[in-house]
Amino acid sequence: MPSSYRVRLTKDYLTFCAAHFVTFQGDICEPLHGHNFHVTAELDGPLDRDYFVVDFITALEILRELVKELDHHVLLPTKHALIQVTADDASVEAVFRDRRWVFPRTDCVLLPVENTSSELLARYLGERLLEALPARLDFQPTRLSLEVDECQGQSAVYLWTP
Repeated sequence: MPSSYRVRLTKDYLTFCAAHFVTFQGDICEPLHGHNFHVTAELDGPLDRDYFVVDFITALEILRELVKELDHHVLLPTKHALIQVTADDASVEAVFRDRRWVFPRTDCVLLPVENTSSELLARYLGERLLEALPARLDFQPTRLSLEVDECQGQSAVYLWTP
């Protein structure tokens, strides 16, 4: 049976502080609040000619860049059926029924997700990592696991296999 290898990438700087709100049970929208999210990735693959699955340093740099894009921002879903998000150069407006939020544009990250749940944040970051790895490292994992922990023990994991 062939050998299999996995690397786990988790560092204290793979944390982002962000505000969000999610909807649940169809049409309940929770209040705007924040978390100190922590990201961990696991990558499976064969060993390369140097006997590594992936270059730790570059893979961690990629994750750090992705996390930094979200840090200290309001995360807003652009594909939600009941939340309308509109933006111009100066501001972003989010509307859910009779509730309305207006933020400076520079304080927001508009995400192509249906909800800003930990599950979909994990998928978003996992897909972005999968895009960056071949471009920066000429590496495609045989499996990816990306975990977003929103409050030390309450986490969601996105799993990808080709």
